[in-house]
Amino acid sequence: MDQNDQIPTNQEEGTPKSFREQRMPTYRKIVRWMWGLTIAGILIGIGAFTLLSFSDLPSFEELENPKNNLASEVYAADGEVLGRYFYENRIQVSYNEISPFVTQALVATEDERFYEHSGIDFRGLLRVAFKTVLLGQRSSGGASTITQQLAKMLFTEKPGSGLERVLQKLKEWIIAIKLERSYTKEEIMAMYLNKFSFLNGAYGIKAAAEIYFNQTQDQLTIEEAATLVGMLKNPSLFNPIRRPDTVQHRRMVVFNQMEKNGFLKPMEYDSLRKLPLDMSNFNRETHADGLAPYFRMELRKELSRILSQKDNLKPDGSEYNIFKDGLRIYTTLDPAIQNHAEQSVREHMEQLQEKFNKHWKGKDTWTFRDPTKEPEDLEIEDAARKRTMKRIIRETERYGVLRTAVMSDIVKRISSEIDGYELRDHDIERIIQAESETGTIAKLVSRNLIPNERATKYRKVLKSQNYERLKNKWTELQNKVRKSFETPVKMKVFAYNAKMEKDTVLTPLDSIKYHRNFLQVGMMAVDPATGHVKAWVGGINHKYYPFDHVTTERQVGSTFKPFIYATAIDQVGISPCFIVDDLPYTIHKGEGNFNLLQDWTPQNANAEYSGQPFTLFKGLQWSKNTVSVYLMKQLGDTRAVRSLVKGMGIDVDYKRGNGTLKVPKQPSICLGASDLSVMEMTGAYTTFANNGIYNKPIFITRIEDRNGNKIYEEVIQDRIALNPASNYVMVQMLKNVMNQGLPGFGGVKSELAGKTGTTNDYVDGWFMGITPDLVVGTWVGGDDRWVRFRSLNLGIGAKMARPAFAKLIKRIEADTTIDYDSKARFYVPSGDIGIELNCELYNQDRGPYGSLDGDGEENEDFGDEWGDEIERDSTEIEDFN
Repeated sequence: MDQNDQIPTNQEEGTPKSFREQRMPTYRKIVRWMWGLTIAGILIGIGAFTLLSFSDLPSFEELENPKNNLASEVYAADGEVLGRYFYENRIQVSYNEISPFVTQALVATEDERFYEHSGIDFRGLLRVAFKTVLLGQRSSGGASTITQQLAKMLFTEKPGSGLERVLQKLKEWIIAIKLERSYTKEEIMAMYLNKFSFLNGAYGIKAAAEIYFNQTQDQLTIEEAATLVGMLKNPSLFNPIRRPDTVQHRRMVVFNQMEKNGFLKPMEYDSLRKLPLDMSNFNRETHADGLAPYFRMELRKELSRILSQKDNLKPDGSEYNIFKDGLRIYTTLDPAIQNHAEQSVREHMEQLQEKFNKHWKGKDTWTFRDPTKEPEDLEIEDAARKRTMKRIIRETERYGVLRTAVMSDIVKRISSEIDGYELRDHDIERIIQAESETGTIAKLVSRNLIPNERATKYRKVLKSQNYERLKNKWTELQNKVRKSFETPVKMKVFAYNAKMEKDTVLTPLDSIKYHRNFLQVGMMAVDPATGHVKAWVGGINHKYYPFDHVTTERQVGSTFKPFIYATAIDQVGISPCFIVDDLPYTIHKGEGNFNLLQDWTPQNANAEYSGQPFTLFKGLQWSKNTVSVYLMKQLGDTRAVRSLVKGMGIDVDYKRGNGTLKVPKQPSICLGASDLSVMEMTGAYTTFANNGIYNKPIFITRIEDRNGNKIYEEVIQDRIALNPASNYVMVQMLKNVMNQGLPGFGGVKSELAGKTGTTNDYVDGWFMGITPDLVVGTWVGGDDRWVRFRSLNLGIGAKMARPAFAKLIKRIEADTTIDYDSKARFYVPSGDIGIELNCELYNQDRGPYGSLDGDGEENEDFGDEWGDEIERDSTEIEDFN
């Protein structure tokens, strides 16, 4: 043995040192380092926690009011949710509203010790650290608690570098602890489930239950709850629509965790794990889905108006946003009546469209030239068709893509030369026209079509070095548009079938003509006693035709005539038994206060005159233009009629953009020469059904914020428009219109009254129907004037609009769940109303013709009432019936 290799000895005892004794200093050194590192780690952690506590962490107020984009809900009169407005389809639910299957599955799967920790699960952290760091297991599970996950969703952003990840995790811990101090466990769980995005437009557990399973979340089955909870780990990976097999395996993991934690018995687990994944009820929602889509879209406009008013702003002075502030909008709509209205309209319009298609078979509404019209009228209609088609094409997405590709560069270049003004299509067309037609720009200015400033820009463009390129690019665009719109492509189009659409191959141009050839409809039902809107149908299909026809103004035709009769009865006390001969009547130039520049002699709808005596009863029943003109002539002015109509809710003095009044000061209003909406007309007719009291149609009762605080409340707006006696007479006359054994009304128990309306060339068909409990206005027609029937027999309001009313009333009467009294009767004033309704008694006093005595001389009393003798001639001009 070498001397250097001798075993060391204890010099004091003379014995050799053991290996352990030799290594002891090293062990001590390691232990000291470990303690030092541990203490340093603790101090660093405390320091980091302290520093982060003073960083940009959420305040107490932010913790109490975490930011969420909450959907606003629209409630029907019975509390049913009609729909939502949202950026994110998210509705808050409280813990007590959440299905116990969901909460059990959540705790068992995501955070077994949820009720034991205070935001951070240290046992879970140690488990992950041991398995991941020491044992190298990648699938060691996570340690984030439900509270930490909520903190991450609410207040932290996606990290970048490794250091940022560490800092974010520390922030999550701090926020989680703060959340635990601010909220109960149940509140934290509800917040987490409300905040989580389940994809496919489902934000929060309530929307997820509705979209994936067509259920309210409190009605979820245990397997449905397990599916949704399984998505919490990774919604993209466990998306039940895209990866059903993966989701089914994940669902079994949730079941296993529920059994492990005592929420399921072994037998229950065995049976549940064998169930198939059923996603047959999946239905992704949009704003237009559900009942009354037209109503909800128009409601949105009214909400915008109301919420912009000073009294309805937030406490900080800003406006509420219906797409993210979680408002509750309570409306008057009755889901049952709305459903019946939609079904009645669908049934009638499908039948009517079939007749329309048969009527036009072999002809094209877009090129047809009516042989009965004058050449100049045909030229005007042809020009209108071309303008309309051009506008529709340019409103399409297809055109927008082509225009951007061809024109964007040159338009930007020229825009920089004319102070940033971006040329639109009509600007370019005018400029090109100005190049070849001298004086074009000056004419545009003189006609007030463009201001002088824009005229200057047009002239600059013509002188620009880029003008030739602009013109060439415009020509290129027109050629590409023509080619694109004349090339057949596969597409879906509207159709009356179960899906309300079908697959076909059409050119885009033909698809425009196809869709514009469908007749449209607008229907509104109102409770006359309150003005509450009960149903609103704005068209035949919101997906393909989103334009609302309840608020659209169309010429009202003979539905306006009852206002003329009512004025005459109210102003003069004339009896409905009063007789007018069916002959043409002229209101002369300068006569009365009509301010006519030429004589006016309208004709009947069929241009024929029977010459027979018509009582006012019969004149309204048969909608004789001659009788209405006679009454207007005797009134001598439009003021009384316009005053009555104003009292019935129509803003007669409203001036349109072209300067015309909504209800003109012209005698032609007696034949319905006014453009009004279904809403306005329905509101006006509430007067007749409500004993002369007008009730403004209202459809919002109140608006609340997310916490139930009232923002706005509507009040009934009513006023006396017609005295009860005159109104009673009018109701009897409108009832008489219906007392003809009309087709479609067999078996109806309700007391009915109403009036049809038809406009020139059968463009618009109307029916205003009233019962003591309901007023229903219906309009039917094409979006374009040339989309119409060509005969009176098919195009009158009695065929176009009235059948929809008949179907609706029958459906309502058959539905015992609706608060509608078919036995209700119109109000009858007590005592003598001072107006004779019995025509036999009336004629006994005034002779066989009512207005003349037995010798044929003019009755003295009516002569005084009506004034000058009536003049008649046979001049014919346009009829507005």
